[in-house]
Amino acid sequence: MRLTDFTELMNTQFGAQTAASMLVDHVLPDLGGRTGAQAIDDGVDPREVWRLLCRDFDVPRAQW
Repeated sequence: MRLTDFTELMNTQFGAQTAASMLVDHVLPDLGGRTGAQAIDDGVDPREVWRLLCRDFDVPRAQW
């Protein structure tokens, strides 16, 4: 997934302000305790970060 697509999905689902906060504040245990922003910076596919954030924030699976 391209980062621009990821950003658009995040902003649409959570709102720009909340999405930005989630990326730097929410720790994802499945990614070694990194935040979404750290994981993406380390080369993790944004699609994986998207899926984990959706799971953690109870987004309906059909929207993943």
